[in-house]
Amino acid sequence: MVPSPIRILGIDPGLRRTGWGVIESFGNKLTYVACGQVVPDETLSLAERLAQLHAGLAVILAEYAPDEAAVEETFVNNNPMSTLKLGQARGIAMLVPAQARIPVAEYKPNLVKKTVVGVGHAEKAQIGLMIGVLLPKAGKIGADAADALAVAITHAHHRMSRALLNA
Repeated sequence: MVPSPIRILGIDPGLRRTGWGVIESFGNKLTYVACGQVVPDETLSLAERLAQLHAGLAVILAEYAPDEAAVEETFVNNNPMSTLKLGQARGIAMLVPAQARIPVAEYKPNLVKKTVVGVGHAEKAQIGLMIGVLLPKAGKIGADAADALAVAITHAHHRMSRALLNA
């Protein structure tokens, strides 16, 4: 039986912009599929923006049919209200694939940066540069989409490590 590529959806949750990126992982080979952002209308209420985020991610799931999903954990900042709102967006980012019965993994921001850049406190520009090296077909993309692709790459690498340990 020949193994097939695993399609992974990476999500970088945010209430203003949620980045998403889809890659295929086949052994050590990573292939870019697509990426972008879901951008809810900021003039709407929180509940309506969360509904838009849900709907946007559902469209991406339907279009790209990922096998697995990975979401970046919430970065806790100094503003508790911002952290709470980000957590709500993150909840939607985890809910949508879970509703589709797609396994969802979570990764800390520093682990994502360390996996992709080699440094746990890398800047967004460094992540973007490494995405260009690792997935050159992605072309010029925004920071949110680059972060989402970094989450997907992190999942690809860590799922392989788990598989090797279990073998």
